[in-house]
Amino acid sequence: MPCQPVFSSHPSSLGSLIFSSPCFFRNNQQDKLLLHATTISFSARNQSESNLSIVPNGVSVVDRPINEEPNSMEFDRRNARSRVQNLVDRIRALPISERIRIIHVFEKEQAFQNLSGFNDVLLALFIADEPDLALNLFFSNISSYNLMPDSWTFAIIIKCHCKKNDLDEAKRVLENMVEIGFLPSVATFTVLINSFCRRGKLQKAIEILEFMGRVGCKANIQTYNCLLKGLCYVGRVEDAYEFLMKIKKSLVKPDIYSFTAVMDGFCKVGRSDEAMELLDEALEMGMTPNVVTFNTLFNGYCKEGRPIEGISLLKNMRERNCIPDYISYSTLLHGLLKWGKIQAALGVYREMVEAGFEVGERMMNTFLRGVCMRSRKEEGLLKDAHELFEKMTRNEGCAIYPNTYGLLIQTLCVAKEVDKALMYLNEMVGIGYSPPRMITFNSVIRVLCSEGRVDEAVSVLVLICKEERRIPSRICYNLLIHEFNRQGRWLDSCTVYGAALKRGVIPHKRPSKQLFKPVLLRCEKIIRV
Repeated sequence: MPCQPVFSSHPSSLGSLIFSSPCFFRNNQQDKLLLHATTISFSARNQSESNLSIVPNGVSVVDRPINEEPNSMEFDRRNARSRVQNLVDRIRALPISERIRIIHVFEKEQAFQNLSGFNDVLLALFIADEPDLALNLFFSNISSYNLMPDSWTFAIIIKCHCKKNDLDEAKRVLENMVEIGFLPSVATFTVLINSFCRRGKLQKAIEILEFMGRVGCKANIQTYNCLLKGLCYVGRVEDAYEFLMKIKKSLVKPDIYSFTAVMDGFCKVGRSDEAMELLDEALEMGMTPNVVTFNTLFNGYCKEGRPIEGISLLKNMRERNCIPDYISYSTLLHGLLKWGKIQAALGVYREMVEAGFEVGERMMNTFLRGVCMRSRKEEGLLKDAHELFEKMTRNEGCAIYPNTYGLLIQTLCVAKEVDKALMYLNEMVGIGYSPPRMITFNSVIRVLCSEGRVDEAVSVLVLICKEERRIPSRICYNLLIHEFNRQGRWLDSCTVYGAALKRGVIPHKRPSKQLFKPVLLRCEKIIRV
């Protein structure tokens, strides 16, 4: 029976290239031959080789003699995963410099008596981020164990090369694998396609897709999703959208990850509204968006300066029984702070804490500084700033940055809460923080002088002078001299002026007896009486 095209041809460059590939054609007689191959199940976060839960999958192949992939992985998958995980734990327990010894340990334990055990060790080394050891074991030792590699062995070797970013070598292994009579699974092809796409080598990925079709292995939706992400990665969002529309008309239907990949591409180029339209389209098709889908939109809205729209999206997310995760809240919170939406940020922060998430140290410092700056215009926010500060001091894992501490002190000074400002200043210096900025000291001295508490202001000046190589600013001396003059304390004014000159600072204000005349006149009147 002649081959029947799954997709109609399309004039676009990428579409015509991909959809003319042999893997986009069906042959009904070929469909009769199915073999169970091992594939890698793709997680919601990253549909790549990193998630190694092994599941069976049916893959159509051409009607010709081939060496099928081993069926041993079908038997008791839980025991297989447990065995591999045990090997991984043993490898990771060793210092990196000593891991090469683990091969000799496995040899003594006769782990390489059969190919299944050998493959388990290869896979464990791959998962434990030791691809070099895995490759060395394969190329140097497999013949010494009188073992012949199967397609699962080659699949692991391809993954190791991909992890090392040696994609050309991975491609060479794949081609050699086919030449000697093995048919790689769709997952093996997809891992290599995904690796090329993640590095922006889209043309290489398409070459693998074409090769995949020539050997009779049909791409699945995970394969296409990798290409969608690859197109978006190199900025070809329109091509990705067109590709998605073609997939919709094919026998391989898109899933929510397909839509999420293109939505992410739209959001990264400032087209969040079109991403939202894609979400609506996915919902009409009966798909259930996941947290990654919504996070994509949060990121897009925040980048475009529209974080408030993320609030309604958060509500929509909960209505669909999709639980926001840490990334959801932190992305939205960061966007609200970046664009100055402090009141809305407080609401999201409280909801985030109620959900059991801890806001990161950097975010908390940014948040507190934002609340402090806005509180100068909105008085009610000062209480929220206090609450945030107290929460941070109670959390041992959340350090308060010196500039955050200083801004809070300045904010308290503006609000005339001088006692708290003075307390926090002494606390900041006492616990060993880096010296506060001079503007912070100036703020405290200014508010103390404005309330006539010049002696306490002098204690702040002394605090500055205690720090090595720290010279008080001219503003500090001017404020103190002015207030001493105003209170008629001419000798104290002279003392401060002299201290300034000694440190090489020439104040604009000078001790002035003119300000003392009213005091002297009153004294003279009392004496006469």
